[in-house]
Amino acid sequence: AVMITLGITGRSGCGKSTATQVFARQGVPLADADQISREILAPGSPLLPQLAQRFGQDLVDEAGRLDRRTLADRAFATPEGKADLDALTHPEIIRRIRQAKQEAQAAGCKLFVLDGAVIVGTAAQAECDRLAVVTAPFETSVARIAARDGISPEMAARRLNAQTPEAELTAQADYILRNDADCAALIAAARQLCSALLAEAAEEGGTGSLP
Repeated sequence: AVMITLGITGRSGCGKSTATQVFARQGVPLADADQISREILAPGSPLLPQLAQRFGQDLVDEAGRLDRRTLADRAFATPEGKADLDALTHPEIIRRIRQAKQEAQAAGCKLFVLDGAVIVGTAAQAECDRLAVVTAPFETSVARIAARDGISPEMAARRLNAQTPEAELTAQADYILRNDADCAALIAAARQLCSALLAEAAEEGGTGSLP
């Protein structure tokens, strides 16, 4: 049977989690790429010694905890550093995403969601059959980030401007979920997309696939 993997992405403060929750409530299994990328850097991870070797032994303390901020500062300082960080972490992220997909497929799921802030332009994009991008007006996103993280609107705007431009994301999208009215409109759009994809997967895996 066919299982459709839908990537759901969007910039900070766009309301992406609101959209993904709609799918979760319909019983669709989810993998959170951002959460996976945090989990692979937890104490005891085999990646930590490799990261310490490349970016400095002082990154991991006696308790085996990684200083993520210093790692980010060093890795993002140069294009080579970022490429090395990606080369170390991406294969493990992809392995875990594939494992989650295989488990969902084995359980007979028709639809699988990969939720991640950074999917476009990474290896994770190839794991998605379709891509949905959640968009929101700049001011709305800035206000949400500021409220969520307790930072100034200026700081929030700077953070948002550092992310992949929305137009670049929407250019890659199969579906655009606009969050420019109220939350209810976004939820309705996500629900509609979820139903449409489940129906499509059911059709594809239906009688037509029997020998």
